[in-house]
Amino acid sequence: MHQAYFEILFDSHDFCGNWPLQFAIVTAWATTGTSKSKAENESANRKLQFELERRGLWHQMVTGYSPTTRHAEPGWAIELPFDEACDLGQRFLQDAIYFIDADRLFVSQCDERRRKVFVGQFHQRLIPI
Repeated sequence: MHQAYFEILFDSHDFCGNWPLQFAIVTAWATTGTSKSKAENESANRKLQFELERRGLWHQMVTGYSPTTRHAEPGWAIELPFDEACDLGQRFLQDAIYFIDADRLFVSQCDERRRKVFVGQFHQRLIPI
């Protein structure tokens, strides 16, 4: 698993509601190590947002970023069970997703290697960009 997944920080865009007890963070942007144009990334993100709204899922925009490289990409906190979140990540060509369970932050690959790997406490990584 790419080391950048373990240094992740998140910007919740000043969200002041209550976070669900369990939720995932999924993005539709180009997977680490691949590239898409800005327009392609934004289009994929809109498609993901549309699917979340169509399904009536609780979701909140969250941007993940690396304090080392300063790379940032928007994604969505989504109230979904772990396996469904991994499946959604796979459909949007993601290598990995984040999963939060009672403030414990995990990362998992989306494919057959899926398993929760502990990263840290979610709220300790919520820092504005």
